[in-house]
Amino acid sequence: MMTRSLFNFPVGNWRHPFAEMDRLSRRMDWLTNAMLGNRGLHWFPARVFPAVNITEDKERYYIRAELPGMKAEDVELQVTGRNLSITGERRIQPEDENARYYRREREGGKFSRVIGLPGDIDADRVEAGMTSGVLTVAIGKSEASKPKQITVH
Repeated sequence: MMTRSLFNFPVGNWRHPFAEMDRLSRRMDWLTNAMLGNRGLHWFPARVFPAVNITEDKERYYIRAELPGMKAEDVELQVTGRNLSITGERRIQPEDENARYYRREREGGKFSRVIGLPGDIDADRVEAGMTSGVLTVAIGKSEASKPKQITVH
């Protein structure tokens, strides 16, 4: 007899719906590396860079982006509408040309990331700073997007 979870999903031999896709992805990585060696790794797109966290309070949106090894002058910010664009170039010292990679996850090059915010912003109230490779941007909310207190009579 098959038991069911709270949401009426079978729980007996049930696996996560993406488990098979994950297994197939790992198998394809293994196969590509076996056929091409580690040379093939640069063919696959890098993960989203930079990684960000977005929070908010009543007055502002806060974006924190990881930019390890980068300097503030190597990063450009632009606000347009409800978007923040982070653009720059990540420079990584090249390895010796005879180096044989066992794992290659760090990549250099130009990047651009557009981050959509949930409400309208005040482009005149933007502050940014970088400490220990973490970019912090505080963007003021427009008056229209701030929560309004409504009194019930």
